[in-house]
Amino acid sequence: MQWTSLSAIALLAQNAQAQSMLRFACSHLVIERLDPLVSPGANPSGHLHQIVGGNSFNTTMTPKEYDPSAKSTCTSCTFTEDFSNYWTAVLYFKARNGTLKRVPQVGNGGPQGQLVQNGGIDIYYIPPYDGRTKVTAFAPGFRMLAGEATLRTSKGVPRGICHRCAAKNQQPFGGAPCADSTDSTNLPKNPCLGGIRTTITFPTCWDGKNVDSADHKSHVAYPQGSFESNGACPSTHPVKLPQLMYEIMWDTTAFNNKAEWPADGSQPFVYSQGDGTGHGQHGDYLFGCKGDSLQRALDNKCNLNKCSQLKDQTAQQAMQCTKQQTAVEPFDGWLSSLPGGMPITYQ
Repeated sequence: MQWTSLSAIALLAQNAQAQSMLRFACSHLVIERLDPLVSPGANPSGHLHQIVGGNSFNTTMTPKEYDPSAKSTCTSCTFTEDFSNYWTAVLYFKARNGTLKRVPQVGNGGPQGQLVQNGGIDIYYIPPYDGRTKVTAFAPGFRMLAGEATLRTSKGVPRGICHRCAAKNQQPFGGAPCADSTDSTNLPKNPCLGGIRTTITFPTCWDGKNVDSADHKSHVAYPQGSFESNGACPSTHPVKLPQLMYEIMWDTTAFNNKAEWPADGSQPFVYSQGDGTGHGQHGDYLFGCKGDSLQRALDNKCNLNKCSQLKDQTAQQAMQCTKQQTAVEPFDGWLSSLPGGMPITYQ
C-alpha cells in the first residue's frame, strides 16, 4: 500500500497546493499494437496499447540513442516540453454474445477542475509530502515498466496498481490510490455506476546508473515504507525519483446493463492482452522531457497543470497531436475478437 493513513488521504484531497504535485491530462496519440519497450522492432507487437505523449513514438526507441524531445514535433500532453511516452493496455467490454467493444476514457476531476482529454491518461509526478526532500528527475533515455501483463492472480501485482468503482455522477473521483477497502487488483465484479478508476504507481528508487534493464524493472525499486512519508530507498537503489502515477478513468457507464453481461453473472471487462481478471494491468514509461524542464518543475514545487517553469497548451491543442497507426487494424466498434486475436484467460 502506497498511502499509509487517513490523514495523508485528507491532505491530498483537501490541500493539493501543499502537495505540489504535477497533475495533467494527456490525450490519445494513437491506439495500436506497438511496444518499443517490451517488443522493440516488432510491428505489430502482441497486444493493443493506448499511447499518449510525444508523436515520435515508434517501434524502436533505443535507450540513450533515441531522444523523443528532439524527434517529436508535438505532444498530446498539457506541457509542451513533455515529449515522454506513457502507455497502458486497453479495456474492452465483452457482451453476452461474445462480441467486444472498447471502453472509452475520460479525464478525472480534482482541485483544478475536470481534466479535459480525448481519451488517454491523467499523469502525476509527485514529491514526498514533507516538501523538503529533493527528488531527481529521470535521466535522458530512462524507461521502466510497472505491473506484468501475464498476471492472472493478485500474487506479484506491485503495490499501487488497483481498480476502484466510482459512484454515479461522482466528480471529482479520487482519493489516495489503493488505500480504500474497496480497491482491488482485480476488475470490479459489479457494475460501477460512475465508471472504473485504474491507478498505476511506478517505483521511486533508482540505482543511479542504468536508464533501463533487461526486465525494465531491476534498475528501479519501491521504497521501504511509504514514498509519501519519505520512506527510505534501498542501498542498491539510493536515488529518489518523483512518484510517477497513471490515472485512467474507464467510462463503463454504457455497459452497466447486467442483461448484457455473461449469463453466469461474472464481470464482463477484459484487458487487451486477454486478461479477464484485471491483475495484469500494467504501464510503460519512456522519459522524454526536454532539457531540465522536469527538474525545474520539481525544484520549484510546481503544482497541478499550471507551472511557471513549463510551457503549456490548451486541451484542444493537445488533442490535435495524433498519429496514424503503424500496425493498421480495427480496434473500435463491435469486434469478434481482441485485436491480434489474443485469447481471453481468467487464470
